[in-house]
Amino acid sequence: VGFCHFYKKNLNIYKSAIVSLFRFGILEHVYPAFFKAMSHPDHVGVTLSVSVAGFVLGGSSYFQAVLFGGAWACLVYYCCHEVYDGYLRRKLEAEMADIQANFSDKQANGFWVVEMEVNGKSKVSGLLAVVKSDGWDADAEDTPSLEVFELVVSFNQRRKGLGTQLVETAVEFCKEQGLSRVIVEISSPQTAAISLFRKLGFIVTSVNSNTHLNHLVSKLARINVIRMEKHL
Repeated sequence: VGFCHFYKKNLNIYKSAIVSLFRFGILEHVYPAFFKAMSHPDHVGVTLSVSVAGFVLGGSSYFQAVLFGGAWACLVYYCCHEVYDGYLRRKLEAEMADIQANFSDKQANGFWVVEMEVNGKSKVSGLLAVVKSDGWDADAEDTPSLEVFELVVSFNQRRKGLGTQLVETAVEFCKEQGLSRVIVEISSPQTAAISLFRKLGFIVTSVNSNTHLNHLVSKLARINVIRMEKHL
């Protein structure tokens, strides 16, 4: 495994590969979120109700029942997709628009990339970025901190310890900066990431449903934002 710390180097030359992996890392959560939402008792009840309504309104038509149930499922999928796609669009237009300026050129921020040889070619297979928190958390007694901006490992390179190596490297970076804690916010369908951060000593400090989208969209998607912290 070739683990490379590109901090203070020109990250923009890797921008295409980084953005591609970043996009994958965000949108891969749409389907897990959709299946998790559809398995919720409330959504199961609604699905059955609209299917029955379709059956009755269609004159005992099973096709109409499936059509109505499918329409409801499509609505839930759309909401789940909007949560992640909306987040992706915001980040691509902001921090990820100029990776070099927003990460490497800012001393308080950090960006790490994993390069691995795949079929004889070097490929970006993982990334992690940390950014200085926007402000102070009153509940944390003004503790200076960094926030994990994103952690992504390509699908075929998982379960090899890359995620752990990236997080541990970022934690060491935070210690070198003289900071007292690291923060990460993860969506509830990201069960593997939540388990990883727990294993590395992060604890859940809050859970909310603020996805920065319309309240109805967030409610139908049933995606919670889990805040975890590790004190150094």
